[in-house]
Amino acid sequence: MRRAAGFTYLTILFVVAIMGVGLALTGEVWHTVALREKEAELLHVGNHYRKAIERYYLSGPRQYPRALGDLLKDPRKPGTERYLRRLYPDPVTGSDEWGIVKAPDGGIMGVHSLSEGKPLKVAGFRPPAQQGFESAKQYSDWKFVYTPAAQAAAPVKPAAPGAAAPVPATATQTPSAPTSDRKRP
Repeated sequence: MRRAAGFTYLTILFVVAIMGVGLALTGEVWHTVALREKEAELLHVGNHYRKAIERYYLSGPRQYPRALGDLLKDPRKPGTERYLRRLYPDPVTGSDEWGIVKAPDGGIMGVHSLSEGKPLKVAGFRPPAQQGFESAKQYSDWKFVYTPAAQAAAPVKPAAPGAAAPVPATATQTPSAPTSDRKRP
C-alpha cells in the first residue's frame, strides 16, 4: 500500500510539472502574439499621424502643426478642419504621450513611441516611409515623419499603355463625407 501511495504522489508531481511547462509556453506565445498586435497597431496609428501631419502641411501655408491638438482642429482656418478624429495613445506604452520629431520651423513633423523595447518585426515594412524601420534597435527608433522633399522625390511608376496615369502619393485623399449643401435626387 505504501508503494502505491508513493507512486501516485510521483505521478501527480510529474503531471503538475508538465502542466507548469505547458502554461509557461502558452504564456510566452500569448505574450509574443500580444506584442505583435501592439506593433501592428503602432504602425497603423503612427501612419495615421504621419498622414495627418502631411494633410495639415499641404492644406494651407506650408507649415507644420505646433501641437498634436492642431490636427484635431486647424487653428489657421476659421472653420473646423480635422486631420485626425482623435489623438491616439501609443499602443506599445499605453500612454497618451508621444515622442515628438521637431521640424526646422519649430513645428511637429513626426511622432515616435517612447518605448525602449526591442521590436519583433525587423523586415517587411511596406510603405516607403517605413523602410528605415528595418535597422531600428527599439520602438522609439520607428519615427513616423512627413518630409515634403522625401514625398516629392518618391518615384512614380510609369503607366502601362492605355492605362490611367498613376497618382502621386501626396495627392491621394480619402473620400469626403457628403455635405448638406449637395442636392439630392
